[in-house]
Amino acid sequence: MVSSLTRSLILLLLINFVDAGRTLWKIKERVHQLQLQKAKQLLLTHQPVQPVKEGRIHQQLDHFNRQDPRTFPQRFFVNEVFWRRPDGPVFLFIGGEGPILEFDVLAGHHVDMAAEHGALLLALEHRFYGNSINQDGLKTENLVHLSSQQALADLAVFHKFICQSFNLSHRNTWISFGGSYSGALSAWFRGKFPHLVFGAVASSAPVKALLDFSAYSNAVGLSLLNEAVGGSEKCLAAVRGAFAAVEAELTAGNAKQVAKDFRCCQVPEDLSDKVELMQNLADIVMGTVQYNEEGVLMTINEICRVMTNHSEENEPYDRLVKLAQIYRSTSEESCVDISHEKTVKDLMNTSLHLGRRAERAWTYQTCTEFGFYQTCEDASCPFSGMVTLQTLTEVCPKVFGISQHSLPGRIAFTNAYYGGDNPATPRVLYVNGGVDPWRELSVVQDRTEGGEEVQTIFIKDTAHCADMMSNRVTDRRSLREAREEIQKRVSGWLKTAAQDQMEEKNT
Repeated sequence: MVSSLTRSLILLLLINFVDAGRTLWKIKERVHQLQLQKAKQLLLTHQPVQPVKEGRIHQQLDHFNRQDPRTFPQRFFVNEVFWRRPDGPVFLFIGGEGPILEFDVLAGHHVDMAAEHGALLLALEHRFYGNSINQDGLKTENLVHLSSQQALADLAVFHKFICQSFNLSHRNTWISFGGSYSGALSAWFRGKFPHLVFGAVASSAPVKALLDFSAYSNAVGLSLLNEAVGGSEKCLAAVRGAFAAVEAELTAGNAKQVAKDFRCCQVPEDLSDKVELMQNLADIVMGTVQYNEEGVLMTINEICRVMTNHSEENEPYDRLVKLAQIYRSTSEESCVDISHEKTVKDLMNTSLHLGRRAERAWTYQTCTEFGFYQTCEDASCPFSGMVTLQTLTEVCPKVFGISQHSLPGRIAFTNAYYGGDNPATPRVLYVNGGVDPWRELSVVQDRTEGGEEVQTIFIKDTAHCADMMSNRVTDRRSLREAREEIQKRVSGWLKTAAQDQMEEKNT
């Protein structure tokens, strides 16, 4: 039995950093470190840790240029505890834009299913994240080798490496798992290398690249309206009113008072700093919605109680100040850094010793492949209209020398290469939550394309990657039923693979 604390940690390990906001990065890093420390202590004290092997494979830096001999060390973990040798299946957990840890093969719904099916558990770290990078890997000229296409080639080489290391054959059926960006990789791995992986589970997977992701903020607004998860019309109205009030104060020249109210490290005199402040405040609400009821941030219900509490704070502006105070109380920072100049400077830091180096790598991928810029120019956005596509994409030329004019073409190529949200790849299961804004870029409805069935599971009242955790007593019934359905689909794939092997043997 995996403890509730460890389950909270597992969620953090499964969560990927698809978000662009600076505050979300800081919040998740702080919580991640704290929960990791506590979970390690708990595991050592109360339950034996299953043996996990850590290894390195030297991957070619550029799979598409055989004249380039350079390699980099890619980290992986193996858990053989459940494996029924020699023909048991292989469950591959794909790393995303952050480090993998041994817990990725120790807990989670994919591990629960591995125990039932006797699977060999693997986790592979994404190139240029975690420890899977050369010393000079974050320099701009070397980031050219950071792409989802190279990452998929890494998976293919890793597949061969594992097959040779464990003497696997076609009888060992491979199933891939991933959440968020790595969920998209799971689907794409199945699509590009169908002879290597028999089925793929893609949780909260944004398979459609999009430059102007205004739908994210709009989806957050709809979740704030959703009474089933604690939202209301009053809550959404209060959030809108609060952001409008902050923006009005800044426009009226009251930047010093705003900085004092929200405990900013700097007075937001420049437009870029004002945008930074508004984005940071929006991140608090966006992060709450995205990870609702998963023990990482506040819930929608809790945030709406603060924003609609007339007894203590009379104005929406004051309630947003209160909300910011609650979040800042969990931080070791004495003030909120809203310097855009510092943000850009941090992103330009190529040192591997920088704690937030993943942010540089992921920002590069948004500039070169995905976009995902969570703008607020749409009239339905509940936050500040100061957060525009122009302001968000300025980081690309400033940090990487990538022209803003080139972004649409880069994103169009990504969708043409993978198929966007209109795939035709069999045995890919797309799992999404109705509260998760990233559902807007995933596949949420079953359909048949060219004779191939596209399979989906939609959990109307859960959030980002919630299905990837083990069952908890506090889980909604819909989430428990979704995990049961995922288990049925995976079991069905394994049965189909066994039947195909039997038929092949008899012919």
